[in-house]
Amino acid sequence: MIGNSGISRRSVLKAAAVGFPALIPARVLGQFAPAKQINIGAIGVGRISRGHDLPGIWKYDGARIVAVCDLDANRVEAGKALVNGYYSKKTGKAYQGVTGYHNYKEMLANKDIDAVVISTPDHQHAIIAVDAVRAGKDVYLQKPASLTIGEGRYLSDAVQASGRILQIGSQQRSWKQFHRACELVRNGRIGEIRHVEIGLPGDPSGGNTQEMPVPPNLNYDAWLGSTPLAYYTEDRVHPQVGFGRPGWLRCEQFGAGMITGWGAHHVDTAHWGMNTEYTGPVEIWGSAEFPMQGLWNVHGKFHTHGVYANGVTMDISGDYPNGIKFYGSDGWIFVTRDTEVTASDPSTGQKLPPLLSSDPRILDSQIGPDGIHLYESDDQHGNWLECIRTRQQPIAPVEIGHRACSTCLLHHIAMKLNRKLYWDPVKERFHNDDEANSMLHRPQRAPYCFS
Repeated sequence: MIGNSGISRRSVLKAAAVGFPALIPARVLGQFAPAKQINIGAIGVGRISRGHDLPGIWKYDGARIVAVCDLDANRVEAGKALVNGYYSKKTGKAYQGVTGYHNYKEMLANKDIDAVVISTPDHQHAIIAVDAVRAGKDVYLQKPASLTIGEGRYLSDAVQASGRILQIGSQQRSWKQFHRACELVRNGRIGEIRHVEIGLPGDPSGGNTQEMPVPPNLNYDAWLGSTPLAYYTEDRVHPQVGFGRPGWLRCEQFGAGMITGWGAHHVDTAHWGMNTEYTGPVEIWGSAEFPMQGLWNVHGKFHTHGVYANGVTMDISGDYPNGIKFYGSDGWIFVTRDTEVTASDPSTGQKLPPLLSSDPRILDSQIGPDGIHLYESDDQHGNWLECIRTRQQPIAPVEIGHRACSTCLLHHIAMKLNRKLYWDPVKERFHNDDEANSMLHRPQRAPYCFS
């Protein structure tokens, strides 16, 4: 059973109330203040790592990617070649300084590595991150924070106890339009906030169910990790050729689907604008369609609802445009991405400006020195590296990431149970609902569990 610490939560809520110290802006420090190089290890070097996390780190001169780790030996070699090739091109000299690992615990034992970026499938996130902070490493953790709400609480408590810097990969916080939208909402430019609509893209059902031999280059038992044993088929894992969108994203054994996949981003943005980053809804209900055949079994078409203690309501559905729409007593603001993170991200085909409002004058509104000014970051990876040096909190610390993820998981539980649920965001338990509370955790298969 995963632990649950009220003391840690109270300390986090207190910190949220007074606000974290302001960071020294990157524009003041330059790329970094002159100091020791930060040595980075990359755990998981597939699609999101190669297309987003590694390039997000190697562009900074004050950091050096010195190791890669993956349970697929072919991906270890491809990761080494990618990083070595980048540094060779950058320096104009042959470079072979990247070490490959097949076991992340061996990487964590290397005292020359200061920090790790975790870009694994979702079901591995919390367990690896806990091991990393306990090994004294700072962490950049791809979202969603955890597979279950119980794992997320355990992760947040472990990070806070360790004193390490953990940044959640909620990079929308470092995109100007999301920061601007949330700052306008928080400063009352649409009046009193009353409702939020979140639109998410979807993933198709399907997937090849045919059992296949496990590739000799893949440690499949360790890849399944804490989840139950299941026969190997390529569409359950990742492509053996190339780095396209992997099948595990659409298997409930390893995640909840787009409700956490992109929902972790959009709900986090909504919480930022709503000023509910350290809490969650108190009522949740909704429904969803789930595939009846094929390998991929995450939710399809869905519509869920939440109510917060302050009366603000939230609807999440694929029926809305991809993005976040804040409704207030005096107008609305809509914000969305102006680009994808990787080439294989799902596309909705929508062509909307990244920032819209019911009245153009809202977007031109100036926020004076006495207004609410939200934490500002120009780059999510750069902010993490900066905070490793300053030891100040990053723009997306662990508790904020946990609360966004747990809210998505609450909506997922509501989809599965198809009835109204009542949630206590302080105790992180459902009111008088044993069935729903049983879904806060999943059994963890030894030896791939919290130690």
